Amino acid sequence: MKFVNYTVILVFTGLLIFASLSLPPRGGSDRAADREIGLAGAPNPPAYYIENAYRDAHTDNMVTVILADYRGYDTLGEETVILTAGLVCFLLLREKKKKNEDL
Repeated sequence: MKFVNYTVILVFTGLLIFASLSLPPRGGSDRAADREIGLAGAPNPPAYYIENAYRDAHTDNMVTVILADYRGYDTLGEETVILTAGLVCFLLLREKKKKNEDL
């Protein structure tokens, strides 16, 4: 059984290495994410965010502009999910008080 496990691990590792060989070089200047105009001819969103963050929101912190202004509804949805999960954990883990029936 160990032979099968090790064989599967080796095959999977080989597939991962083979797939990683076709990735573009890390940090290369010709990456699609670094172009100002995307492959479809439209402006690339990262280039737009970098150039227009201060003009659109008058905030020096670019991360704040992206999370609060450009992706506001998406961030609000993520926060709602986290709040709901926290409330469910609180309700499941709280201790219930015993009622005193002697009064």
